Amino acid sequence: MTQQQVAMHQHPEVKAFFDPQSNTISYLVKDPASSSCAVIDAVMQFDYAAGRLSYNSADEIIAAIRDRDLDLEWIIETHVHADHLSGAPYIQRELGGKIGIGEHITTVQETFGKVFNEGTEFERDGSQFDKLFVDGDRYTVGSLECFAIHTPGHTPACMVHIMGDAGFAGDTLFMPDGGSARADFPGGDAGQLYDSIQRVLSLPDDLRLFVCHDYGPGGRAIAWETTVGEEKAKNIHVGQGASREDFVKMREARDKQLAMPGLIIPSLQVNMRAGEVPRDDDGNMTLKIPVNKL
Repeated sequence: MTQQQVAMHQHPEVKAFFDPQSNTISYLVKDPASSSCAVIDAVMQFDYAAGRLSYNSADEIIAAIRDRDLDLEWIIETHVHADHLSGAPYIQRELGGKIGIGEHITTVQETFGKVFNEGTEFERDGSQFDKLFVDGDRYTVGSLECFAIHTPGHTPACMVHIMGDAGFAGDTLFMPDGGSARADFPGGDAGQLYDSIQRVLSLPDDLRLFVCHDYGPGGRAIAWETTVGEEKAKNIHVGQGASREDFVKMREARDKQLAMPGLIIPSLQVNMRAGEVPRDDDGNMTLKIPVNKL
């Protein structure tokens, strides 16, 4: 995707919603010329010890949409998250809209369908989602021009979504002092992640970038908005023209020191189903714990 194809003349309104349990930032994106909107990376809370779901973050987003009488067109997942459960279907049931994710969700479903011994009843074709985006797909939110870039490396299904002059980076990039996401999940690859980041950094310098997670490095306040130019100049992992070789060496060494996300087991089972919790034969919500597999 060339810089000339980015609709920088369109400036969508972006409202962020921070979930402290998973340090996730969800977004409400409004077309500046209409009441149409989209939601990016919605969260559903999960109390692991109690085995209870709640929808506080999703309810905040729903309230914001209803308060402004907006029309929800898209509920987009930048990837299959391993650190929080998706609130997409809950929001869809309340407000409508289409749930979309990258077409390589099928790779994730195939991998983790085996890990969780899902059996033949679990479809591995992405049919749980309303739309599977392919690299370069163009779409609209009202009159807002949007497109998706396939950015594998963190996971095979990662995509960055560009909406006017706003880009939603998922876990491909963090804030400049946060660097980049891990690349050691099944299907992840540090070299691929570097290449994907370079695609994002080839976009216009003044493109706004909104990250999916922030952890407040050094004790600073939580932040979520940066620009392509700021990432190119200051990102601690890829800024100042860092080489692919150095990035891969750094990323692989760093990933070996990281523990698995606390919610990875429920998150993967739910998120590869477009946010629906699996059920047993009696219709009860049920999650599996694989042993010696993850």
